Amino acid sequence: MTPETMKLVEELLKGESVSLSRAISLVENESSQVPEIMKRIAPHVGKAYCIGVTGPPGTGKSTLVDKLTALLRKQGSKVGIIAVDPTSPFTGGAVLGDRIRMQQHYLDDGVFIRSMATRGGTGGLPQTASAVIKLLDAAGKDVILVETVGVGQSEVDIMQKTDTVLVTLCPESGDAIQTMKAGLLEIADIFVVNKADHPGADSFVRDIQAMLHLREPSWWNIPVVVTEAVNDVGIEELYEQIKLHRQALCETDQLSQRRQLQRKFDFIRTVEQKLTHKLLKAIEKDGQLSSYIDRIERGEVDPYSAADEILRSRKLLTDWLSQ
Repeated sequence: MTPETMKLVEELLKGESVSLSRAISLVENESSQVPEIMKRIAPHVGKAYCIGVTGPPGTGKSTLVDKLTALLRKQGSKVGIIAVDPTSPFTGGAVLGDRIRMQQHYLDDGVFIRSMATRGGTGGLPQTASAVIKLLDAAGKDVILVETVGVGQSEVDIMQKTDTVLVTLCPESGDAIQTMKAGLLEIADIFVVNKADHPGADSFVRDIQAMLHLREPSWWNIPVVVTEAVNDVGIEELYEQIKLHRQALCETDQLSQRRQLQRKFDFIRTVEQKLTHKLLKAIEKDGQLSSYIDRIERGEVDPYSAADEILRSRKLLTDWLSQ
């Protein structure tokens, strides 16, 4: 590790925002310094509590995060926010819509906001989200709020990276069963029906509660909290449910189990990412590997058979992994 990187880590651990921003940029750009940075901060992570906010677009996730942040700051908590925006088709960066909605916190030293682009992530979060959460944790944030991009019904990555998952819906989401048919029901720790002043809110809440009653009993009964985030209504009630969920996680040892799974998924994703990069690099340089691509493109061999041949070839695997 270079002296500059060591100084960066030291400043990050002291909570300095500029160094934290630089470290996040290194992670997003997949710098060669990242493995050493993550190794150095590893003993300092695990103290922050991480809350995920997900749900379909237009349900008020950003406003909800904004109001929760204000409440947390009144209680003296240092807050980190990861706001995942759509990827710009021109720059590849985040569109920054969420940061515009959180302008009231810009001058607050106790709040750190980072917009991130999905960059090909299909589960509502970029692949680098886990590392950024760790950096915010090491920098001394008490609570980390992670808002997904709002891709619809496939935002399951959030449950693998956070401690409490809020699924935000609103009456305009349409039929409750349609809204949750593809996984949101399974990942929610708390349902938030936002924009509750809109028509149909009461029946929408009843539909969700009816579905929850069909679930098998478990250690946690999923609550449905009604909010009007834009009017600051229901935010304190929501935070009370978050605290109750955290308490239940600790009392049942679920928190440690969740974090064990988070570390497991993080490891698997990291290995997958590194192997993918090695494979792409090997295909560019290795004639035998690139020949498989040519044969597949010509239809001379199917992808499954080609993959089996490569995995059975010890020499090919050794050459590939050594690159």
